[in-house]
Amino acid sequence: MDYKNPKVKVAGELVQSFMSVSKILTKYTALNAESLGLTILQMGILNTINSHPCITLKEITNKLSISKSTVSVNVDTLVNLKLIERKTNEENRREINLTILPKGKELSIKSSHNAFSYKAMLSALEAFSEDEISFLIKTHSKLLKQLNDEESKINDI
Repeated sequence: MDYKNPKVKVAGELVQSFMSVSKILTKYTALNAESLGLTILQMGILNTINSHPCITLKEITNKLSISKSTVSVNVDTLVNLKLIERKTNEENRREINLTILPKGKELSIKSSHNAFSYKAMLSALEAFSEDEISFLIKTHSKLLKQLNDEESKINDI
């Protein structure tokens, strides 16, 4: 990689910018989770179950793009904390559905109410016009599509 090339320099600046934004948003999300006595992953799983009653472990792994073993360990913790429960599917006895319990629902609602990363983003966006925000969203969507296309090319090799 020729780091003296101006295009490479710009690409590097963009990567660093996205990483910095991601890092600070993750920090806010972690603060939210910690305020509820959870990890980011546990909060994500809990919110997913709250949004999708009777979801399966496999469906959570697909929605959150996380390995089944990682989800399983975190689900065990949430079950032990009495935030969710496992229920055998009546139609397919081999399938286990996850449902939220009242204490879990309360924490999920609190996490949505707290949503530190959303609140921080709302505050930061006050400095932008509607046109700038619209342009930012369109640009990010286009960039994400291009990056996904590049990823599929790499996976095809």
